[in-house]
Amino acid sequence: MATYFARGGIGDAISTAEKRKALAQALKVMGRRLRKVLVLPPDHTRLNSNAGELTHLLYELLSPKVKVDVMPALGTHSPMTEGQLRMMFGKRIPLNRFRVHDWRNDVRKVGEVPGKLIREWSGGLVDYSVRIEVNKLLFAGYDLILSVGQIVPHEVVGMANYTKNIVVGAGGADIINKSHFLGAAYGMERMMGRIETPVRRLFNHGVETFLRDLPIAYVLTVMEKAKAGGGMIMRGLYVGDDMETFTLGARLSQKVNLDLLDEPLKKVLVYLDPQEFKSTWLGNKAVYRTRMAMADGGELIVLAPGLKEFGEDPEIDRLIRKYGYRGTPKTLAAVKAHAELRANRSAAAHLIHGSSEGRFRITYCPGPGMRQDEIRSVGFQPGDLDAALKRYRPERLKDGFNHLPNGEAFFYISNPALGLWALKSQFEG
Repeated sequence: MATYFARGGIGDAISTAEKRKALAQALKVMGRRLRKVLVLPPDHTRLNSNAGELTHLLYELLSPKVKVDVMPALGTHSPMTEGQLRMMFGKRIPLNRFRVHDWRNDVRKVGEVPGKLIREWSGGLVDYSVRIEVNKLLFAGYDLILSVGQIVPHEVVGMANYTKNIVVGAGGADIINKSHFLGAAYGMERMMGRIETPVRRLFNHGVETFLRDLPIAYVLTVMEKAKAGGGMIMRGLYVGDDMETFTLGARLSQKVNLDLLDEPLKKVLVYLDPQEFKSTWLGNKAVYRTRMAMADGGELIVLAPGLKEFGEDPEIDRLIRKYGYRGTPKTLAAVKAHAELRANRSAAAHLIHGSSEGRFRITYCPGPGMRQDEIRSVGFQPGDLDAALKRYRPERLKDGFNHLPNGEAFFYISNPALGLWALKSQFEG
């Protein structure tokens, strides 16, 4: 277990040439004889992770001497289209080198975490066992499996990536469902932006116990949106195969990606890029990532021009439409009463995460792909997108506090996937 490359800092900015050199150095330090390599990057919904460029660089460094396959770690997301693959990974990697992860049908069970451990980690809140299932392709004789992705505050696990990319991104239904529900039951606010959580312990235990013979290494990024120009800057790059590598990057992400405020926010406006956010399953990061900062009685306005569905998966979409974002008590009651929701606990967790818990109003402004009555049916207040765009003019706004000529004050977020907004008091001690 080792860290092969580590570089990062609040003011750092790692260039493409430096990324290439770092990856080459890490591969050399690993000292493996490589014939077949599998790369596991996120999909286009994690476009800002820089995993697309890193995957492209890895392919250039390894091919043609090494056979390289790329399987986006979709989790429950829809398979990427050719256009999405090219947008994220460029034109150099042949399309026949991409593989598709099917979380419902194409997995192998490798072990089971007993309920007594889950009960211990959750403080008695949850006590079910969890099957560890991962895509069969991981066992296809690869000399190296490179999991590529971004460390950033996350609603389910605390800080995204590392072992999550393996057992969820390339995982099966049981661990996806039960890990999400574990996090929701334990409490999102207790975990967001934190390195050690019950869900992290589950993911790490699953990999360390049942997948220890696989040659897995992690390429982890810490990204920050540039203050000017709107592009992304790589503040950190970490390559290794252990928790210490992840922890190094996570500590930097806590400094770079946490926006800690002195006072609660009364009005927040969030824009969802239509290329990245087409569902509330993803778009509700506008809720997840701001809920800790929202004032009681406040308003969250979500501008969602690309919205066309609630769930990325047809069954989850149906469940969201049926049960809606009604808050923790009603969702837990529905889980207890309905087998279909118990069989899809990740959907139940999502319904909890996407609710304001009755503390503030959520106004969703959809584009032409979603009707306003559909928005209302799941528990949100519908808004007029065209009117909101004319009123707020997102292209003229800066991230953070803004004021309109009429005196209206609000806090603007151009991409909720890039951080976590919370109160300083919530992270003291």
